[in-house]
Amino acid sequence: MPDDIGLVYTGSRVEGLYLEEILEENGIGVIRRDTLSESVHAGWVDGAPEDTVRLFVATENLLEAKNVLQEYFDSRDKKA
Repeated sequence: MPDDIGLVYTGSRVEGLYLEEILEENGIGVIRRDTLSESVHAGWVDGAPEDTVRLFVATENLLEAKNVLQEYFDSRDKKA
C-alpha cells in the first residue's frame, strides 16, 4: 500500500458504500476496493461478503476520516 493513502474500513459492500457516502459528504475523498466484485468480473468468486470492501483515504485525511467513521459507529451502536 502506498504511503500516501491509509485504510479506514474493511467490511461488507453495503455498509462500505454507505460509509463512502458519509466520508464524501464530509469532504473526504475515498478510494474503494471491492475484491468480491473484482473477482466476479474476472470470472471467479474470491473473498467473503463480510470483508469484501476496503476504503482508503489520503493520509492527510486519515485522522478526520477515522473520527467521522467512529462517530457513525458510536451512534449506530447506541441505537441497537
